[in-house]
Amino acid sequence: MTAVAVVTPFMLKESDHDPAAAAYDEILPAGRGWSREIARGQVFRIVDLEGNQAVDTLFFNTRNPDERYSAVDTIRGQGNIYLTTGTMLMSSEGRPLLTIVADTCGRHDTLGGACSAESNQVRYALDKKYMHNCRDSFLLELARLGRAMGKRDLPNNINFFMNVPVTPAGDLSFADGVSAPGRYVEMRAEMDVLALISNCPQLNNPCNAYNPTPVRLLIWDAP
Repeated sequence: MTAVAVVTPFMLKESDHDPAAAAYDEILPAGRGWSREIARGQVFRIVDLEGNQAVDTLFFNTRNPDERYSAVDTIRGQGNIYLTTGTMLMSSEGRPLLTIVADTCGRHDTLGGACSAESNQVRYALDKKYMHNCRDSFLLELARLGRAMGKRDLPNNINFFMNVPVTPAGDLSFADGVSAPGRYVEMRAEMDVLALISNCPQLNNPCNAYNPTPVRLLIWDAP
């Protein structure tokens, strides 16, 4: 079995794309869900506007949503648990969904998962169960789209900009972010994909510096 590294160098790379030339440009408030189809060849950027925000993200094959982002295949394919420039986001069918082509943050989490009513209650306190959470944001956005998808269709997600160190014992810990205001990650779609985002509302751990903030989403058409 191939060993999986738990530490990766920060593969920083800036983009040549001009925000003024983007075909799509939106500010997503903290705690809100978002979805959009991204065509093959288009480039998708997520900007951490104020720093330390966690952006929970899923990708699906637009034509067949049973094919979706796979953390296991992505980690195995690159031999690393963190995402950065050059990472190919793999699907549950072992095919590339998107490739990270630029990244000024340098490291993104694949293991921390999405907060939910249940996890808020177990991790923090009984009265936290009813706080807004990413899992519910995903489900509300799928309902808004009118797609016949539910809880069973939510695999392990990516947490862009989130810092979840792995201890030598193999435990996960939520730590202050490694991002900063204006840093971004940019991906090129390798097939037609549906992007699903929850701009994390978490107030109970430092993934958002205890202060959820908006992010900017941009899409450029293929050349």
